[in-house]
Amino acid sequence: MKKKKQTNRVDKLLELPKEVYSNEPKIVITGFDELIIENFKGILEYEEFFVRINTYIGIININGYNLNLENMTDDDLKVKGKIESIEFERMID
Repeated sequence: MKKKKQTNRVDKLLELPKEVYSNEPKIVITGFDELIIENFKGILEYEEFFVRINTYIGIININGYNLNLENMTDDDLKVKGKIESIEFERMID
């Protein structure tokens, strides 16, 4: 318990964003045409109209048209296209 509290104090002092020191995904949406996901585990499904991304806390479903995966690295993934909806499937704790 003490180690976790010390980590939280250090993070607050350094003002680090939560996604930097945890595995929680960060999702940045730019308009209806671009989405960036940081801290993902893998791609479960990829079609022109549907993308499923596995994260450490659940699955992100992206629905749309002409969806393309761009600029994928170990840390983040960019999805471009006509994004219609985003759904989240939480993992049961």
